[in-house]
Amino acid sequence: MNGRASSKGPGTLHVSLVALPDAVVSTLAGIYDVMNAAALMGLADPDAQPPFRIEIVGEASGPMWLASGLPIDVQQAIDRIETTDIVIVPSVLLVSSQWQKDRYPRLVGWLQRMYESGALLCSACSGLFLLAETGVWDGRDATVHFAYARVFEALYPAVPIHPERVLVVSGQQEELISSGASATWHDLVLYLTARHAGATIAQEVARSFALQWHHDGLRPYMVFEGRIGHGDGEIESAQQWLARHFAVANPVEAMIRRSKLAERSFKRRFVVATGLAPIDYVQRLRVEDAKRRLERTDAPIDEISWRVGYEDPAFFRRLFKRTTGMAPGAYRKRFRIPDFARRS
Repeated sequence: MNGRASSKGPGTLHVSLVALPDAVVSTLAGIYDVMNAAALMGLADPDAQPPFRIEIVGEASGPMWLASGLPIDVQQAIDRIETTDIVIVPSVLLVSSQWQKDRYPRLVGWLQRMYESGALLCSACSGLFLLAETGVWDGRDATVHFAYARVFEALYPAVPIHPERVLVVSGQQEELISSGASATWHDLVLYLTARHAGATIAQEVARSFALQWHHDGLRPYMVFEGRIGHGDGEIESAQQWLARHFAVANPVEAMIRRSKLAERSFKRRFVVATGLAPIDYVQRLRVEDAKRRLERTDAPIDEISWRVGYEDPAFFRRLFKRTTGMAPGAYRKRFRIPDFARRS
């Protein structure tokens, strides 16, 4: 394998931004604009070469209709590209949360060749579904949109994913880069800019576009949905009851009594079916309800703690931060609809 693109080397790096019919236009166009910003907006040294030359590539040049229902102009066909420095696959839309493998063998073969010739491979959000078909991510950590995590795990079990992480850089030479949910393509582009053009230019790009690094990770954005369809009717009945009664006192004991199963058997089957111990499942439901109350009401945090089932507000605060990565007050400030956006 040839040397990877240098993080400090002079000159302009060629970036191939992959267009395919499943791609989402907002991510593709956003990456294109921001990576061109240093040159187009005069953010870099005018006497220096621009850090990136970005080109939209695909199986054929010309207009392509994307999943968003808008066309994009493919500037270069992949058959004409023998080498490139950086390849980025943008977000793709999974209809009904499904991805059909082996639809793009030419693209996958080209991605493998670019990797073997020394290119960095980058995924924005769900673009990892296509890149995973190359096999180069097998056994290497990655992140993907948390809403698609279970689908991805089923299709590509050899790729360890961490959907709570914003950005994951893997490979012996840090040549495999993946970003998580949706707008974390901002973090991907800022990372590539800092790595190859320097922190100062990355800061200027972030300031010009009002982009922010997602320092808190993605746990605050993730919505807990208990695993269902596992085939254990007794446990699924308990889950349905718990969804309505999670705030009662001693809900685990109540579930066990209702099930007529022995305690040890119930807890074992619950873990097998849901992936969580019963008390952990209860806590996730309670925190999820607390998140909605913080977003939509003015209720004091101590009252919310009581309403979701915790008499000790201090314990609730610790649990909430451990689960979401943020204190309840910080979460409310981040996710509550601002006053100017509310109806009068």
